[in-house]
Amino acid sequence: MRGLPKTVRDALTKARDSALLAVEVYNKPAVTFKSAAYVTLMVIAWTALLHAVFFRKKIKPYYRKKPGGRYERRDGDYRHWELGECLNQHYGSDTGNPVRKNLEFFIPLRNKIEHRSLPELDSTIFGECQAMLLNFDEFIEREFGPKWCIRQFLSFALQMYPTSENLAQAVKRNRAAQMAAQFVEQYRSSLDPGVFASGKYAFKAFLIQVANHPSQDALAIQFKNYDKLSEQEKAEVDKVTAIVKYKNVPVANLDTIRAGEVCKRVQKALGDPKLMRGQKQVDKYGLNWHSRCWKHFKIRPPGNSDNPEKTDTQFCIYDKRHNDYGYTEAWVNLLIEKSRDNSLYEILYAK
Repeated sequence: MRGLPKTVRDALTKARDSALLAVEVYNKPAVTFKSAAYVTLMVIAWTALLHAVFFRKKIKPYYRKKPGGRYERRDGDYRHWELGECLNQHYGSDTGNPVRKNLEFFIPLRNKIEHRSLPELDSTIFGECQAMLLNFDEFIEREFGPKWCIRQFLSFALQMYPTSENLAQAVKRNRAAQMAAQFVEQYRSSLDPGVFASGKYAFKAFLIQVANHPSQDALAIQFKNYDKLSEQEKAEVDKVTAIVKYKNVPVANLDTIRAGEVCKRVQKALGDPKLMRGQKQVDKYGLNWHSRCWKHFKIRPPGNSDNPEKTDTQFCIYDKRHNDYGYTEAWVNLLIEKSRDNSLYEILYAK
């Protein structure tokens, strides 16, 4: 597409190259670090793609020191929005968008798997990985035209039949994989059923071997979108899916922490600062501060909400049985990062 500013073209080139590298690594037979490498590169690809959208709209995707203030810098360069912030800026209040939910699935998962080799997860998160790629190509085509698509560079990878183990069986021999597996199950169980069933969240398909087609020109593999099948064809597909359908078992209270523990972690990470309240010395980052934080970042509804489960699952998970909330490592890291200077604190207590 002619006429794009250099910042947009550079971001698009980075996005497309990262996505192609992600697919190349994932499809290499001898590589056991598939999912971690793929997810890391695709997060880079999506971040660069959204940066390109912002640059085209003349929006600088940089953090500011304070609202309306100067842009933050690190090592002499502007501090760009990471993927989570890009999604917040792009989708806004559309928190149930399945494309967004797919990407939010990978942000904390990347942090769990990028420092480990967990091949046990490869087959179980394939659906989310495939949807992440398909959504990328659709998004880049919609925003910048077919010239920037990557589908023309890709083909079906030759495959052996993968293991039929489910996630629980696959990770039981690897304790390092169990925490990541627990997050996968927990995240999926927290999704709205409509989002979980969407092909935009996870790509689902059945590959069934058939006899050779009479025509020598027929493709070996043909893709058909379920939504475009006839009612009779859907009925036939449903018969097959009923045979292999399985249930995702929700797992509560795994890999989340309470609000009090969040406060302790932030307090310790920032040097254990104290405040004077009357004659008493108290922690600067206490429960009142934390309550203001989740309201400010809108990661969960208020306590009297009719829909307490509508949280930003990257940072917060609702526990229905105990009617309370657990918070993630990503939430702790966000609060530590945002609280390194005093600007967030001043905003929270401005009133």
